[in-house]
Amino acid sequence: MEKLETKRHSLSHLMAAAIKEFWPQAHLAIGPAIDNGFYYDIDFGETKILETDLKNIEKKMAHLAKQNLKFERADMEISAALKTAQEEGNPYKTELISDLMKGGEKSVSFYTVGKFTDLCRGPHVESTKEIKPGSFKLHKLAGAYWRGDEKNKMLTRIYGLAFDTKEELDEYLRIMAEAEKRDHRKIGKEQDLIMIHEWAPGTPFFLPKGFVMLQELLKVTREHSYGEGYQEVRTPQLLNAELWKTSGHWDHYQEDMFILHHAEDNCDMGVKPMNCPAHMLVFKRDIHSYRDLPLRLAETTTLYRNEKSGTLHGLTRVRSLSQDDSHIFCREEQILGEIALLLDKIKAIYKIFNLQIDEIHLSTRPEKFLGEKSVWDEAEANLKKALASANLDYKINEGDGAFYGPKIDVKVKDAIGRQWQLATIQLDFQLPQRFDLHYTETDGSQKTPVVIHRALLGSLERFMGVIIEHYSGLFPLWLAPVQIKIVSVSETHIPACQKLTAEFRANGIRVEIDDSNETVGNKIRKAAGEKVPHMLVIGDKEAASPVLNIRDRGQQETRELAKDAFIAEVLQKIKERAN
Repeated sequence: MEKLETKRHSLSHLMAAAIKEFWPQAHLAIGPAIDNGFYYDIDFGETKILETDLKNIEKKMAHLAKQNLKFERADMEISAALKTAQEEGNPYKTELISDLMKGGEKSVSFYTVGKFTDLCRGPHVESTKEIKPGSFKLHKLAGAYWRGDEKNKMLTRIYGLAFDTKEELDEYLRIMAEAEKRDHRKIGKEQDLIMIHEWAPGTPFFLPKGFVMLQELLKVTREHSYGEGYQEVRTPQLLNAELWKTSGHWDHYQEDMFILHHAEDNCDMGVKPMNCPAHMLVFKRDIHSYRDLPLRLAETTTLYRNEKSGTLHGLTRVRSLSQDDSHIFCREEQILGEIALLLDKIKAIYKIFNLQIDEIHLSTRPEKFLGEKSVWDEAEANLKKALASANLDYKINEGDGAFYGPKIDVKVKDAIGRQWQLATIQLDFQLPQRFDLHYTETDGSQKTPVVIHRALLGSLERFMGVIIEHYSGLFPLWLAPVQIKIVSVSETHIPACQKLTAEFRANGIRVEIDDSNETVGNKIRKAAGEKVPHMLVIGDKEAASPVLNIRDRGQQETRELAKDAFIAEVLQKIKERAN
């Protein structure tokens, strides 16, 4: 992977070299390797770059790559490098070198490939012969503020895709084309599930059908993510800044919070971005003994996080979210048992959605953290033991833990092989101490509990976006907003449709009638387009018979089944959460 990252970074330089041949006046900013490829941010001045220009840049890159050009490094004393950047009139390289100088750097490195030289730490491939023909492709244009700051100039960002071989690139492009068809925003609009409005950025609207799906996910949460032993609570959305100062969020998380000032009380208030500090107050309210532990508090109220506008994306990156969120207050000797139970729950809950666990990451102590290093070491060791006991392979993700404790992140693969990070288990020795929580041990002494933070589906909004794309809108029967669509052949058949609808609804089955003044063929095509699991067409024969003519989703042929038997079949599938 490290070798591929080096190749991607080298391609960003090759792209910059091609661009400078076409637009010598362009000022280059930065060009890193990223997941699946690379990009470069460029100031083209008054020139407007179009998507159609990408093909020419790509051809030039391929031409340069064939020349077996070497990447050659040269070091330069930093003041000389700064002078060179100033003479070239590039404000971005000038700023970068100035910052390095302020940071105490004495020299900087440059890499030359062909006629092109660029400021860079490296590394790069030895020569362009390592870049195989057809293994890269310029992907898209985007706008990007210099250094991500909205106060700075908007630059043109050109994205490229890069893999070791043409075959790997082709497979990735196939998956991306399929992903575009499955985009949850597109399907959400087509099936009337959600809407996004500019007046509520990052806070999606759930339409009636989408709300049905959200409620079904809540049922799964209560039955499988929580279950026996969990107690649900509801805590305030708006809490005094003193709470967030005690928890550490004021110092470590404030920029991601929505902060209000209450003029009458003359105090700052934080809109709740997570439930854990409020759950600490719930625990602290009562006197607890070892017999009360583990105490598992759960909550799914909406949380609000101040995500940057440029990162918002439908349901998968939002500012308002609800989680299958729980906090388990336990004794140290109960940690391994509780985490083992959670890992079993994760396996079971993903099986319901046919999601495959792909990777498990253990995220360790970040650079800025609460508490003592020794406590962190103990917490990380506990998580390693739990994963080993569950026979689960995992990767270490250095420095990516929460500021109050290490965590386990579970990543799954969807139907087209894309990876999504969903479940999180975090071990926390810090917040219980900061909130001065205690319980009475068997010997009568007062001890501080350990808290396990856990969300197995994660954000329900994000999870819903993932499964909309995973199923491509072909939802299993139990999850489908409309489980049966009844189509009337003519106006005279509407009473029979209504009677049948009442019977289905009396059994808790979600059903809709299409009694519009359209042809039967149009109604059938419309129902098929809505991807409803079952369709019933009611004409003279069907209205007079106890036997139903059923068209199952994806099938051209219909089947006949007695009404009572069909109801029993549907109810059994719903109960089993089957398709």
